[in-house]
Amino acid sequence: MKDFMIIFLGADYAEMGLSPEQIQERMGKWFAWNTKMREQGIVKHGDALVPGGRRVSGENRTVTDGPFIESKELIGGYYVIKAEDYDGAMKVCEDYPDYDLGGTVEIREVMVFN
Repeated sequence: MKDFMIIFLGADYAEMGLSPEQIQERMGKWFAWNTKMREQGIVKHGDALVPGGRRVSGENRTVTDGPFIESKELIGGYYVIKAEDYDGAMKVCEDYPDYDLGGTVEIREVMVFN
């Protein structure tokens, strides 16, 4: 088994105009998905991310406060999961809760240094 980071990209629920009830319903789907994967031993860890943040770049350490204008998608969170290969990681993501809202999952294998 390998470790894969799955990164969740999509629009901010509040900016999409979802009501508090709709947001609560979405969160229920997330909790159910998380619970299913934890019970199957797939998720090693993961968290949601607060919108905004800071970006530090370049030799002069230029600091930019988010949200970042050039970014059209919010990185909403991540999980590190266990899977045999990319196909296995993609199978884990088949029922990602936000596909119906145009959400995207980026899958990256975690590099192991020996």
